[in-house]
Amino acid sequence: MDLFSRSWTALLAAVAALPDEDFAKPSGCRGWLVRDLVCHLVIDAQDVLITLVTPSEAEPTADAITYWKVAQTPPAGDDPLDALIVRLAAAYEDPALLKFHLDDVGSAAGRAADLADPGVRVGTQDMVLTAGDYLSAYVLEWTLHHLDLPGEARPPGLAQARGMLEKIAGAAFPASFTDTGALLVGTGRRAPTEAETAALGDLAARLPLVLG
Repeated sequence: MDLFSRSWTALLAAVAALPDEDFAKPSGCRGWLVRDLVCHLVIDAQDVLITLVTPSEAEPTADAITYWKVAQTPPAGDDPLDALIVRLAAAYEDPALLKFHLDDVGSAAGRAADLADPGVRVGTQDMVLTAGDYLSAYVLEWTLHHLDLPGEARPPGLAQARGMLEKIAGAAFPASFTDTGALLVGTGRRAPTEAETAALGDLAARLPLVLG
């Protein structure tokens, strides 16, 4: 729970510090400009708010790891929600408006997370999780998207995000990989070097892990 708050606070601060010209640059998410990614974060913040006030009496069906659906093919950009995000992001025009909206909704999501009982069950995407597991899953999301922004980022959740990705993969990345390298290569944000491919061994054939 604490790492969720620290990861989210760091990500919001990183977006707030971006110069306007960075919003038109490519992000680490394939096919998305930085403004598209920031718009996606607005929707993520809304999802956090909605989920935390959607209690469930059912038994949990997922945890922070099984919450993630894994594919090996990057999105083609034809998903209706992805297309909507791109159009919505362009409609903001002034990056200051997009920054304001993220700070407004994002701050509310952060407060809701701080107030949440980690043991309460919540429902989202046809799954039931404890609030603690749900928020823990987002540490991976926030960390990856922090790395997607321009600049040399050091998100606070790097080590935990790497551990989560290794659990999703069912294998550990070589010790020679930095946490950032494991996350970028593991999710297809960067192609591995020849040396990294050799070090990965059998795991190389199962990458990238496209999370959704």
